[in-house]
Amino acid sequence: MAIEFGEPRRLGVPSSDARLRFEVETQEVGGGPGRRLLVVDGDPAFELSFWCGTCPLLFRRLVTAQEKLSLESVRELLTGTLADPDEGGVLDTFGALLPEGEYLPMLLRVEPRLVVPGKDGDYFSGEQVDTWGLNQFWGLPEYPHTPYYRTFETEVDAAAHLYEFVVPMVPPTLNERRRVEEYAELMGRGTVPTAVAVSTLDVCEPAIGFGHDHYRHWGLTHFLLDGHHKLEAAATTGRPVQLLSLLAPGEGLARPEDHALLPALRARPRSDRATMTA
Repeated sequence: MAIEFGEPRRLGVPSSDARLRFEVETQEVGGGPGRRLLVVDGDPAFELSFWCGTCPLLFRRLVTAQEKLSLESVRELLTGTLADPDEGGVLDTFGALLPEGEYLPMLLRVEPRLVVPGKDGDYFSGEQVDTWGLNQFWGLPEYPHTPYYRTFETEVDAAAHLYEFVVPMVPPTLNERRRVEEYAELMGRGTVPTAVAVSTLDVCEPAIGFGHDHYRHWGLTHFLLDGHHKLEAAATTGRPVQLLSLLAPGEGLARPEDHALLPALRARPRSDRATMTA
């Protein structure tokens, strides 16, 4: 798969003007940090992995997640493959949706697989349960409240594994059928269109092992800004799509040295977790 990492880039607008931003709630009791949230147009859209890093990896769609962030000004440009991360000024264009900060542009070519929670291939009821066990209160796996795409995974080392996800802002059931079919036809003629996402890296490891396969889970999660129809078309037809990711190092649960490993890890061949036996 084609992979290109750009240089870190200062992008964005003041947080109060950004359509998308990351926030941490303050707990009503005690005043400590509460939920980590991805906020879109002032409404909490996703609950993210808890800040402690020992709770399970999470992206959970909330009832107020109803907005896509596609931009008509670059629609034609993104119909094809970008030659570099900033072709046509696309970084500044999408950066205007985001809070001011440093972002690492990544151009990835992915072959998405659509996953429905609780069904075959679901990370939350599979690999996550193997490590954390079931939710101790509910007696059930964590539930993301959205279909999502799995695109890549590989071993970090014997004690860690990288999982990559693409998360739509709204579920594929809300996509326009005509546009999905148009992209499927375009891909059938060999075109590889480009989607755009803002991304985080969370490294999570349980403090106490409730499952039978204890290791660190690296979650590289891409939240789609543009490309909902393209991802569904690619998943339906088994075709690749290019993903321009704006990784926000300051918004994930990972150290600078973890982010520094991403280019080498993402260039490795895909490999499944060698699951430990109970």
